[in-house]
Amino acid sequence: MTEAVHIQFKDMAPDTLAGVEGLVVVFVSADGKMGLPARKVNVLTRKAVERAVGAPGWAKGKAGDVFRLGWPAGIAAEAVLVVKLPAKPTVEEARRAGAALARERGTADMTIVAGAQGRIDELSLGLALRAYSFVPHKTAAPDRSGAVTVMVNDPEAVARAAGPMAALVEGVFFTRDLTNEPANVLTTDDFAARLAAMQELGLEVEILEEQELQRLGMGSLLCVGQGSASPSKIVVMQWNGGGDEAPLALVGKGVVFDTGGISIKPAAGMEEMTGDMGGAGVVAGVMRTLALRKAKANVVGLVGLVENMPSGTAVRPGDVVKSMKGDTIEVINTDAEGRLVLADVLWYTQERFKPVGIVDLATLTGAIIVALGHENAGVFSNDDAFCEGFMAAAKAEGENAWRMPLGAAYDEKLKSRIADMKNIGGRDGGAITAAQFIQRFIKEGQPWVHLDIAGTAFVSGDTMLAPKGSTGWGVMALNRMVADRYEVKE
Repeated sequence: MTEAVHIQFKDMAPDTLAGVEGLVVVFVSADGKMGLPARKVNVLTRKAVERAVGAPGWAKGKAGDVFRLGWPAGIAAEAVLVVKLPAKPTVEEARRAGAALARERGTADMTIVAGAQGRIDELSLGLALRAYSFVPHKTAAPDRSGAVTVMVNDPEAVARAAGPMAALVEGVFFTRDLTNEPANVLTTDDFAARLAAMQELGLEVEILEEQELQRLGMGSLLCVGQGSASPSKIVVMQWNGGGDEAPLALVGKGVVFDTGGISIKPAAGMEEMTGDMGGAGVVAGVMRTLALRKAKANVVGLVGLVENMPSGTAVRPGDVVKSMKGDTIEVINTDAEGRLVLADVLWYTQERFKPVGIVDLATLTGAIIVALGHENAGVFSNDDAFCEGFMAAAKAEGENAWRMPLGAAYDEKLKSRIADMKNIGGRDGGAITAAQFIQRFIKEGQPWVHLDIAGTAFVSGDTMLAPKGSTGWGVMALNRMVADRYEVKE
């Protein structure tokens, strides 16, 4: 998997700064106030930092912006990067600054002279996340040899604070790698194998093959993959770090490629359907993070892995399938397949694990993009307190989410003439009727949150913390939710 940039924390050594090569980073507050590190570099560069802060562009910059001083006199560095940042920044400001530094770094060595600057652990997280690049299929991979050194007053304390964040970065990168991977590489078999390899981290991993899914009566899930040569599977990942408590359950849609099936999608943009397993990718990334940081909680992650292809054996519009729950479903549109996968995985999760709560994630509908764009994931829930737990975690991590309505009136659109329900309710309110469909497979009294991440999982342009492609949205929020709400406190 993609390796994160290595960041090392060292004691302050201001007397060595004149000879430091590569990039030197200092911090100055909006009012031009400099700490000791910036003052030292300012003297070495014959007041170049002071002149930069006095320039007209400084006042226009925001907290976290970086100003580059190329080849300054008096030091060996090729550039001094002046970061506009308060001494005690917010989490968002610190991460924004780190991301800006990642964009400026290129392949050069970077020395961040932080001293007593606040939230350097969060800045380092932003730098590491934004430095991600998916390159395994490039024959000439970019040079990643540049080292990042952070000089701080108390390197051991900062390193301790940044330790859990290293696990978080690896979890996000795992999600991004999975979601960016082309479908001819990330088949259902390959996906399952990558998850099984996490047993070496302490996860219990179990793979349910098609024969077992048939025995369990998962006709809803199995119909989605019956047109593909790749076998459908469910992968169960368990992290048992919290004693005897019932687990929190995370469930992900893992459609490794979605052509739409017989209801085939338009050709334009179909290549992005390699990312239709984004929900499963997030679940995998969260489970990896929890295992790496040895979370004191019980969490189970389940992903339904299928490929939706048109062929002579594919499910057809008008077919009726039977779910594990026992309900029958008239398949009106074979491109509304994610909810068919989730229906059986969610029912199986409740039957087997009786979880304290369930969060499902899916790149489910284009309708949520129409409603919320690419700025927010859609959140649906049957339990206000459980939903608030997630929303608070998402807000704390800067992963935007917006709660959407549910209601019995939307169920009218799912009525079928020949079966218990249809799998689609029409164009209007499409994200809501999809959530209503899924809710039918949630037992009475079971706290549940459904996250439609179609707009946030995979984007066509850079975001603050990620380049174009997979963002890993949701890993940080769910990791925070586990830490805040479900970990055993010592």
